Amino acid sequence: MKHRIVVLGAGYAGAIAAGRLARRLHPDDTEITVVNADAAFVERVRMHQLATGQDLKRRRLSDIYAGTGVKVRLARVTAVDADRKTVALGDEHGAEEIAYDTLVYALGSASADHDVPGVAEHAYDIAGKQSALRLRDRLDELATGGTVLVVGGGLTGLEAATEIAEARPDLDVAIVARGGLGDWLTEKAQHYLREVFDRLTIAVHEHTDIARVEATGAVTSDGQVIPAQVTVWTAGFAVHPIAAATTLEVAETGQIVVDATMRSVSHPDVYAVGDAGLAEGPGGKPLRMSCASGAPMAWQAADAIAARLTGRKIPQTLLRYFHQCISLGRHDGIIQFVTADDRAKPSLIKGKMAARYKEIVCKGAAWGISHPTVMLPIRRRRIAAIRTEVLAATS
Repeated sequence: MKHRIVVLGAGYAGAIAAGRLARRLHPDDTEITVVNADAAFVERVRMHQLATGQDLKRRRLSDIYAGTGVKVRLARVTAVDADRKTVALGDEHGAEEIAYDTLVYALGSASADHDVPGVAEHAYDIAGKQSALRLRDRLDELATGGTVLVVGGGLTGLEAATEIAEARPDLDVAIVARGGLGDWLTEKAQHYLREVFDRLTIAVHEHTDIARVEATGAVTSDGQVIPAQVTVWTAGFAVHPIAAATTLEVAETGQIVVDATMRSVSHPDVYAVGDAGLAEGPGGKPLRMSCASGAPMAWQAADAIAARLTGRKIPQTLLRYFHQCISLGRHDGIIQFVTADDRAKPSLIKGKMAARYKEIVCKGAAWGISHPTVMLPIRRRRIAAIRTEVLAATS
């Protein structure tokens, strides 16, 4: 019988893992099935663009994996039985259970409300396609002078606030940050960030905690009311609760604890990649939830699975960071170069060149997923050559 590999989720990590497995394993020996609720690959890093009315290229999973031997099963994952090695699915036709020999768990994450009252009832988020489209419809309803409040000063919040302010200059946009605005960046990057926010007339509320979200705005921990017709919640992500309901060993975050090969420390036939896995990065720090973490985790898991099935030596993927790419609207941005463990370095790119750089990175990631049979080293050289061109232009 063929060895059955089931990949749960076709976001960046799951889609990359499935394509890489298809390249490294023969279809006569293995059967690879990708389970995903959406028929198309969703570029999660562009959800702020989708929310502001931009149309994104549609990449159907059936087209992506055509000719690769990878089967696509459109369904929602409702449960995993890690002891029986089965996955429970649900779709418009009802419930079904499928079995696996090796499971790649890549169900990702969703917006986290951190138990703040009113978030679920009154706030919008851009953690997924449907929620971004919901925000898009609401923004379309706002007339000139409408008010929008973005809660969360991380990368998602910065991109959401600037994208909305640029796309809708007739709106009054504000952002709330628990710390200082971009305070993890270098001083030079922070200064430029403030220049952009001033230019886009985005009001900034720093060192502020939100205690409650209401239909007409948000209330801070000290009782201040920040009025808003639309509140966009970007204050972090949480993994889906499915893994925590299994016998898999999970962390307090609900992420599956994995070893250096992305293999579950409690169930050797389960691998976890992307936001769903708790992997150790440089300096012993857990990798943060991001596409920058998910891609190398997927490479490592796929290589480890293929090596173990074929009796080869397991290659080691470098799990480290190189930069943080921040878009500030369509024609502006900041590329903050970082150390291996994600601390800001003095070098950065800003302005139009940074916007171009990030677009290259985003397009490169999507192109790689859309061409799963093309060997990664070719893509790496292509992206590296373009990156060198961008850096040369800024020197």
